[in-house]
Amino acid sequence: MNSTSFFSRKPVIATMITLAVAAGAYALFWPKTVPQAERYVTAGVESGTLIQSVSANGTLNPVILVNVGTQVSGVVKKIYADFNDKVEEKQVLLELDPSLTRAQVAQSEASKAQAAAALDLARANMKRTRSLYQKEYVSRQELDAAVQALKSAEAQLSLARAQAERDRINLAYTVIRSPVAGVIVSREVDVGQTVAASFQTPTLFKIAQDLTRMQIDSSFAEADIGAIRAGQPATFTVDAFPEREFAGTVRQLRLNPTTQQNVVTYNVVIDVNNDDFILLPGMTAYVSVITAHREHVLKVPNAALRLRPAADAVIGREQAAEPEAGKEGMRGTVYLPTEQGLRPVRLLLGASDSAATEVLAGSLKAGDRVVIEIAGSDEAGNKRQPGMRIH
Repeated sequence: MNSTSFFSRKPVIATMITLAVAAGAYALFWPKTVPQAERYVTAGVESGTLIQSVSANGTLNPVILVNVGTQVSGVVKKIYADFNDKVEEKQVLLELDPSLTRAQVAQSEASKAQAAAALDLARANMKRTRSLYQKEYVSRQELDAAVQALKSAEAQLSLARAQAERDRINLAYTVIRSPVAGVIVSREVDVGQTVAASFQTPTLFKIAQDLTRMQIDSSFAEADIGAIRAGQPATFTVDAFPEREFAGTVRQLRLNPTTQQNVVTYNVVIDVNNDDFILLPGMTAYVSVITAHREHVLKVPNAALRLRPAADAVIGREQAAEPEAGKEGMRGTVYLPTEQGLRPVRLLLGASDSAATEVLAGSLKAGDRVVIEIAGSDEAGNKRQPGMRIH
């Protein structure tokens, strides 16, 4: 082969390569014709159980948590209880140094004795003044002054007695006793620490009265709170036992909202039994409150309700769902596949979970196939561009 023949064929070879590349691109990206029977991905309408729930996070807490404090200030002298100790009512937990309080008691007792002596003197003066007044040796004014001095001395003695009683009570308060029977979940002080009760009562211990009964304080969004009622069952899990599901019951929906970054939440209190003592205060609980439980109901897949096909793929008019007596709900549309296209069916819907929704009314029955996806479209029925992949 000479060089002239090779160069004369170069345009022919380049053309053939261009045509091959174009044919490959056409085969790869150009939309293919899909048979009518294979265009629709369908799912069956079933009859069964449907459980609707709303979820949130919460914290496990004792139902009754008592903060044990002190009304007097002082240095911690002795501690008789520690973390996790079981204590009885009126059991001694802690002692404060009583030196200053004892000095105050001694001072108030001295003041009381001084007031009693002053009262004795006022009584004697009043008695002499009254005798002299009867003999007209003193004026009425002097008698009135003696009577007033006696009353003042009686009042001073009552004040001194009250102050002495207060100081004796404060001395008794240097011995801290448990107000309830329970388990100590927190000890806030150590020996030698000074506690000051000047402006607020310092917390020394936290006692859970009964750890067999606990509660979950959970925060539910305002969008979910309308479905929650007292008495509804709830389930929850904790990180310590991820494979185990625990049960509870909604006790209270507290009306005080919490707003953070324009998100409004409400505290829902859930009662929990802890007979085996494996749930601990402070654990994070992942709660689901069951708001609806339906048995033997017709269920349609949620994907079928989200489908929005093109108008030219739909045939006929929607069949309206007539509400049953006393039933209310949202309306939705599903599509049944036919050889001519998609036939819409209007439904009255009830409770829903993550996979399916209850059908309250509509011309569907168990075993019907509804379209959940159209080939070449996304889940909502929107057409994909050539070359897009369905994941």
